[in-house]
Amino acid sequence: MISIVIPVYNEKDSLAALFGEIAQTAAKADLAFEVIFADDGSRDGSWQVITGLAGQHPEVRGLRLRRNFGKAAALSAGFAAAKGDIVLTLDADLQDDPAEIPNFLAALNEGKDVVSGWKKKRYDPWHKVVPSRVFNFLVSWLTGVKLHDHNCGMKCYRAEVFREIRLYGELHRFIPVLAAARGFTVGEIVINHRPRQFGKSKYGVRRFFKGFLDLLTVKFLTGFGQRPQHMLGGIGLLSFFLGLVGMGYLAVSWILANWFHLFDIELHQRPLLIYSVAALLLGAQMMSIGFLAELITAYMSRDQDSYSIAEKTEKEN
Repeated sequence: MISIVIPVYNEKDSLAALFGEIAQTAAKADLAFEVIFADDGSRDGSWQVITGLAGQHPEVRGLRLRRNFGKAAALSAGFAAAKGDIVLTLDADLQDDPAEIPNFLAALNEGKDVVSGWKKKRYDPWHKVVPSRVFNFLVSWLTGVKLHDHNCGMKCYRAEVFREIRLYGELHRFIPVLAAARGFTVGEIVINHRPRQFGKSKYGVRRFFKGFLDLLTVKFLTGFGQRPQHMLGGIGLLSFFLGLVGMGYLAVSWILANWFHLFDIELHQRPLLIYSVAALLLGAQMMSIGFLAELITAYMSRDQDSYSIAEKTEKEN
């Protein structure tokens, strides 16, 4: 069975039409499916529409969050409730085409664990498209997961992916990156993107800046999540070394000036003294933070494996 998780925030006008398209596609492809609408604190009557659909169709289930927690929280709630072996996500605004569902399943059958959609031809305003393309380039460059459209809401996963990935904040757009870091295979297909029919976009310019900060977080988690001292301590050692070099140079200069009277020097007037002391303090601080991060990581990782098993053999008794 395929579980279709749809985060909802003030999308009442599109929900019935969206379910109708999903049901039509599932009937044509002979798919067993469930649709989980995760209402993220909507205030426009979306929950009433969801409860109505759930009452009419056994395939529909609804979750209502107490307030607007964000898309990642809504998706996490939907993933936890999903019963299918395959989980597919799409936005509720009808811009994602449910007719693409069989194409995602075909890509999974080719051996992928995660398949991301690529809105090659987009029907969004330029001020949304341009920042998105810059963001996608940065994500691909920094993480090594080469996707054209990390922001696409239509993605398909094997259910085991979510047994090893925990979402928080706004990390939902980085699920393929987090999955790739655990060893899952990631692919991409071109999908049909449609003009918005109802409502308005929930994202503005602030999304780009928040996304960049989240990208730095993901880069740290995937690269140094199990060994934070390697990055923090590395920066600390470099800073400490530069501070030592500066202080050593000043010490030699002071000896030459005061013992051998080769030239005059006033250490308290040298900017290098301030920079060297600051570098020493920063280095010591970064290494201390690294040790604390290692202690926290060791404590928090006691119940979490640092590896991911793809398959294993079982012997019969």
